[in-house]
Amino acid sequence: MEPAIDDRPEKRSVPALSRAIEHYGPGLLVTAAVAMAAQFLAEHYGAPAMLMALLLGIAFHFLSEEGRCVAGIELSAKKVLRVGVALLGMRISVDLLIQLGAETILLLVAGLAATILFGLLLSRLLRLDWRLSLLTAGAVAICGASAAMAIAAVLPRGRHSERNLLVTVLGVTVMSTIAMIAYPILAHRLGLSDRATGIFFGGTIHDVAQVVGAGFSVSQTAGETATLVKLIRVTMLAPVVLCFSLVLRNMPADDPEIGAKRPPLLPGFVIAFLILAAINSAGWIPAALSTAGLEVSRWALLAGIVAVGMKTSLKNLFEAGRTAIGLIVAETIFIAIFILTGLSYLDLG
Repeated sequence: MEPAIDDRPEKRSVPALSRAIEHYGPGLLVTAAVAMAAQFLAEHYGAPAMLMALLLGIAFHFLSEEGRCVAGIELSAKKVLRVGVALLGMRISVDLLIQLGAETILLLVAGLAATILFGLLLSRLLRLDWRLSLLTAGAVAICGASAAMAIAAVLPRGRHSERNLLVTVLGVTVMSTIAMIAYPILAHRLGLSDRATGIFFGGTIHDVAQVVGAGFSVSQTAGETATLVKLIRVTMLAPVVLCFSLVLRNMPADDPEIGAKRPPLLPGFVIAFLILAAINSAGWIPAALSTAGLEVSRWALLAGIVAVGMKTSLKNLFEAGRTAIGLIVAETIFIAIFILTGLSYLDLG
């Protein structure tokens, strides 16, 4: 008599889980190890962790070409990265909007829209890929690397999509670091008050960490204001991604590159971002859970950036590097001038 076969779902799922670990595990472990190395270098040498993650990832590009790590690196570059962006929603609440005031919020929204339009106009004048201009301008206008990743998810795929994303992340990270050093000197020379300095830093510097570093290097008031303003810019991520998605979906279907596969109306990770922001606004997320979630977000973004670096070769990077960096520098200067002009005109100091 043959023994009965146990075909319960929980029994069948074990081999599937084992296969998934075997398939994705090596690549996930590699990206995690490199992310930890990047964090170690950042803490001991004062360099931005994102920049270290990119450079180390590029050095391990060969792992993404063939072998056991390919699938896990692909998973980190997409899914893990998007989890990190989604968890940023735990930073956002309605209270932030109330604290800042209508005039400052209008200035930030105007600066965002103007920077994106400026990027598109510049790319048209220089006959550059409009996808690249949307990616760079969105990253500069909103929140650096996180915005670039979210926007890339709704842009139509092109031959150089991954290369453009990597160059954009690299460019905004470097420019953020330069701004963190240069803007406090500029604010002092211009005689800005602590509050105006905070609005300037939060409204122009791309990445959150560099905003915090620049703000608190001036004063407590400047640091708190800069952080608050920056988080308001992060709040704009979801509406901008939704607008981009709606516009791209309504483009003529006879464009084969776009018509072949439409981007999602609103990616799942952006929906998760909005849900977490709403829950946080209601005060339902305990402080301990919020802290843990933001720490997971930081590591997920770091591992995802490592994977994006691994997927791009230096040869491809150099091909578009100067063009993209030039766009980012021009857009960075534009938003800085725009916010400073707005501060002067609205007398927000």
